[in-house]
Parts: sequence; structure tokens; C-alpha cells
Amino acid sequence: MRVLISAAGTAGHINPGISIANKIKQEEKGSIIKFIGTTYGLENDLVPRSGYELETIEAYGFSKKISIENLKKMYKTFKGIGEAKKIIKEFKPDIVIGTGGYICGPVVVAAKSLNIPIILHESNAFPGKAVKMSAKKVNTILVSFEDAKDRIKNCKNIVFTGTPVKIKKHDYGINEKIKIIQTAGLSEVKPIVLIFGGSQGAQKINEALLSIIEKNKNKNYQIMWATGPKQYDIIKSELNKKNININNISNCKIVPYIYNMEEIENIADVIVARSGAMTITEIANLGKPSILVPLPNVSNNHQMYNAKVLENVGGARIIENDKLTGSLLNNEIERIILNKEKCIEMGKCAHKVANTDVEDKIWKEIKKLVP
Repeated sequence: MRVLISAAGTAGHINPGISIANKIKQEEKGSIIKFIGTTYGLENDLVPRSGYELETIEAYGFSKKISIENLKKMYKTFKGIGEAKKIIKEFKPDIVIGTGGYICGPVVVAAKSLNIPIILHESNAFPGKAVKMSAKKVNTILVSFEDAKDRIKNCKNIVFTGTPVKIKKHDYGINEKIKIIQTAGLSEVKPIVLIFGGSQGAQKINEALLSIIEKNKNKNYQIMWATGPKQYDIIKSELNKKNININNISNCKIVPYIYNMEEIENIADVIVARSGAMTITEIANLGKPSILVPLPNVSNNHQMYNAKVLENVGGARIIENDKLTGSLLNNEIERIILNKEKCIEMGKCAHKVANTDVEDKIWKEIKKLVP
């Protein structure tokens, strides 16, 4: 099977594409898979790192507002259709699969013009513009949340599959769990709150945590905090101004990035995070209570819709970004983590929206188009 996967921009778009590629290789070992992305997205790091070839074209999002910059982006994106068509003609894929980003628009148009079967995967509860605009042109749209089905029009085949993610639920034995906790520099005595804002960090969440640490409010719980590589030195500098050593804080371990995230998410008692589609999927799969701070000013406010998937079943609390403070976050953490029954119940509620066998469901839809 020859497969062209269109994925660009953020890890939330690219990692599902890589997971689908891995599943195809697992099922049909002789498959040849190539990715198509932009010249500037995270795909330029993640795709080659995963062992797949990447070709790039220019593609941008643009608003309805008329400006010179917007017109330039439109021109380059339309030009990208021709570039995508050239790649498709040379590669001769049996199917084109899109997992998100502005790249999907020109690639779908090019593939449709060449009569190549197309599948799109939408990770968010509120579908993006590229998926909505391409709905008529594709054979199948795969969605991560049932809620997304009603928000997509004019597609003859919409299938709920979930989002493929690397992080799975593990029931570690007591000795394994203690080893993970101690290796992370934490204590096995107090409950653990895992806090992160995605691979780049989240400034507003980081500011709230600085307030919690400065006022020593986390006496009843311990924090495992990933600041994001770009913000670690900023956090370190801010703590230095308060005469606080970043490497020696009571009940708190601060790191730029967590490389063993699967282990840490599994041993955490509560998760505080943004509400990207992959984060929501991981939290549901793990059955963890969470406090979600949706990233504002993103397309269609989709992180809020993602967060509500968990809030609506009682698995999460939402704090809006502009209302987030250290005091409010600390109160919400303590309300959950100091009530063991509530903690367990929220985790069970979150697990209700978990989806299993995601890769198998996606593979089944691929095989319908490429027998």
C-alpha cells in the first residue's frame, strides 16, 4: 500500500498521523508511506524523527480580512495545490490521509482532482475550517468525539474512531509506582498533581503556579510541573527574584519537559493542563480527574469544546484562561485532591468517554477504500 499522509503545524496534528502510519506498517509491512507538510511546522522535526520521509509545500491559514499579507498567504496556498498535485503524481499513492493543519486544504483539492481516495481525521470536538471546507471532497471523515459529527455537514461517511495516542493506562505494582515517583524526585507520601501546558508550555498556568509556590500553598499535595522548554529559564529567573531555588522547592519538582510522560500521567492523582484533543484523549483513557484551562484565541474556541467533553460527564473542572489565578487554581486542586471519593468518581466519569481499539477502527476504514 502506498500512503500519503498530510499533517502539519502542531504535535496534535502530526502525532495522530504518525500513529496511523505505524499501524499501516504493522498491518502491511511492505507499505510505502510519505508525509506532506509545510516548511515551517513541527512536522519538520517529528516526522523524520519517526523514520518517515517528508515533502513540503507552502500552505497558510488566512482570515476574511483583506490585507496585503493575507493576499500573499492566499496566493502561496493556492500555489500549494499545484505543488501537492506534483508530489501526488510522482508518488502515486493508493490513498491520501489528512490529520490536520492548513496543509490539508491544498492537499485535498489536489488529491480530489486526481481521483485519489481521501480520509480526514479530526481530533477536536469542534472541527477545524480545513475539515469543514473539505467535507464534500473526501470519502470519509474520522472523528475523535461523537459531538463532532453534528458539526460536520455534507460528508457522506463520518465515523467515530477516537484519536490514536501513545499514552496508555498502566496499573503499576506498588514497587514499580514507588520507583517512578522517587526517580521523578517526588515523595510517595503526598498526592501528586501533574501540571503541564503542552510541548511549548502555557504562560498563564505557569504564572498561577508561581503564585502557589511563592505563598507555599501546596502543603497538602506535591506538584510535578513541566514548564515547557522555552519558559523554564523564565520561571527559574522569576523564582530567583523571590530567593527560591528552582531545584529545592518543598513539595514541587519543576522540569522543562517530561520525557517519561506515560509513567508520570499514570501515577498522577490529578492533572492540570490545556485541553488539546490529545490531552483530553489521554486523560479519558487513563481515567484521571482534571482541571482544564482551555487555550483562548484558537480557531472556533475548539479547546473549550474539547474541555466540555470531560466537564459534561463530570470528569473535569474548567477554569477560563482570563480568570485563572494561583488562589483559584489551588482551591480547585484541593477541592478534588483532598476528597478521595471525589477524586475516584471524577476519574471514573472521565473514563466514560475513553475509546478503545482506535487504530483498529481507523485501519478498518482505510481498508474499505484500499482493499
